[in-house]
Amino acid sequence: MIDTASVADAGRPALGWRTLSRSMRGGLKGGEYTWAVAFVVPYIAVFLAFVAYPVVYGLWMGSDAGLYRELFADPIYKSSVVNTVLYLALGVNVKMFLALLLSGFFMRPGRWTKVLLLIFVMPWAVPQISTFISIHWMLNGEWGFLNNVIYRFAHVEGPSWLNDRWMALGSVIVSHIWKWTPFWTLILLAGRMAIPLEIRDTARVDGATGLRGFVHITVPLLANLYLICTLLSTIFLLGDFNAVTFVSGGGPANQTHVLATLGIRDAFEIAHPRLGVAAVMSALPLVIPLVIVLMRKLRTAEVQL
Repeated sequence: MIDTASVADAGRPALGWRTLSRSMRGGLKGGEYTWAVAFVVPYIAVFLAFVAYPVVYGLWMGSDAGLYRELFADPIYKSSVVNTVLYLALGVNVKMFLALLLSGFFMRPGRWTKVLLLIFVMPWAVPQISTFISIHWMLNGEWGFLNNVIYRFAHVEGPSWLNDRWMALGSVIVSHIWKWTPFWTLILLAGRMAIPLEIRDTARVDGATGLRGFVHITVPLLANLYLICTLLSTIFLLGDFNAVTFVSGGGPANQTHVLATLGIRDAFEIAHPRLGVAAVMSALPLVIPLVIVLMRKLRTAEVQL
């Protein structure tokens, strides 16, 4: 007599495999599934080769606790942490607040507004490297364009912009704000334009115009979008090294480095790749919470427009 329980147990793996295969295929059949796999496999390979592998390899390179003891004992690292905090605090908040205000200005109807918007976007459209190199030469203390203008109209010698730590760091921050404010202005402008006309017309009828309309109508409706843009800008800025590298070069005397440029300096200039990875990885306690908050915000809250 055949044991029915054993027969049922023998059939379960086959049924489970069929269920799994069916769920993976979805509604695709035959050649459609083959084409789907053919399109997906290259993306998976690129992700593993250029995202997963570098991240895992970087974690392995920076896993030695001795690297961080060496790093924390370096005075340049300490000043780089301070510079990074200032860079984030001023670069992100000033940039996003200006973008919010300017998005309201460019909402005004008229041909001249469109022309000004086109001119305003041009700094963002120009490649970063050429932009920041041009700013570097403009700030040259001896024969830079800015000091020549100051001498021509005020008849005084201009300051040495890049020979003082705080002036050089301020120059980097201003350069970053000038470069990236147009991009975030366009994002917030799109958010403003997505606000239904009925809401704006009703607000005007109720007397919510000017500053009152901005505070009670625009800000609440753009709050989620503004928060998401701020989080993204913070994450992007943590990994940005172009402004510091090409405007101040980390000088004077390595006093304007941020964590991103310090990692490059340690890895390539002093030929200590593991220390460079450790310098960059020391920002993970800030990056990971930002990414978690951003993902939760994108998943649980939608931008109300």
